Amino acid sequence: MHSFSQDDIPEDWRTLLGDYLESDAWKTLEGNLREALKTNPELICPEPNHFFKALTLTPVASVKLVILGQDPYHSPGLAQGLAFSIPASIPTKSREYPSSLRNISKALALEGFGELPNGDLHAWTEQGVLLLNTALSVRLGEAGSHANLGWKSLIDRLISALALQRPNLVWMLWGGHAQSKLPLIEAGKEQLILQSSHPSGLGVYKTDKPFLEPGAKTSCGHFTKANQWLDNHGIDRIDWVNKASMNSKSDPQADLFR
Repeated sequence: MHSFSQDDIPEDWRTLLGDYLESDAWKTLEGNLREALKTNPELICPEPNHFFKALTLTPVASVKLVILGQDPYHSPGLAQGLAFSIPASIPTKSREYPSSLRNISKALALEGFGELPNGDLHAWTEQGVLLLNTALSVRLGEAGSHANLGWKSLIDRLISALALQRPNLVWMLWGGHAQSKLPLIEAGKEQLILQSSHPSGLGVYKTDKPFLEPGAKTSCGHFTKANQWLDNHGIDRIDWVNKASMNSKSDPQADLFR
């Protein structure tokens, strides 16, 4: 059985978190996760050794852009430990394929990048995109079920420390939950903050900053704006739809976590 501890967090991210890992808030999270893992660990998504996968695949020094999700997918076989990402084996036209990814793919196509070949976003993480959920675990079939275990304290400290330490980052805040982290990010210097409705379901259209305009004729332009910002700051842009890399099965680092 997996024994949850701070050693699960990559060393560079532990350094970023500083004295948080000595706090009562961390001890509460650690205790709550260990207790949850004692009973029916097979019902926890993703598998516990993938809780910190986003941090493992995107080291602190390589982060260019952060996309904040809420909690992992709670449907069987979807959660990977990366916000919005699912296994490439899930057919894009299947019922299991999340509406959020369909709309992300539509936005990318509208911005001229092309559609995603599948829902596996590992290729983004390799380019410095941190795909971070604000709760890193969930119980199978129960959305938001681990939101009160103490993840908020950890993720809030991580977001705050990253914004303060790393100038020129891009933040994509889709939906009210992600946007609740705005004060933490605004404390940093030279951060590009892009906000819109969440890309899932019909809510994609229903705010004054829609992710997609009604009729899906135009998008919020976030992917284009992010690359323009990176260009302007001398940072390599993100190749959002590189079909060769997103279909590749040869990457040993990605395969390690599949």
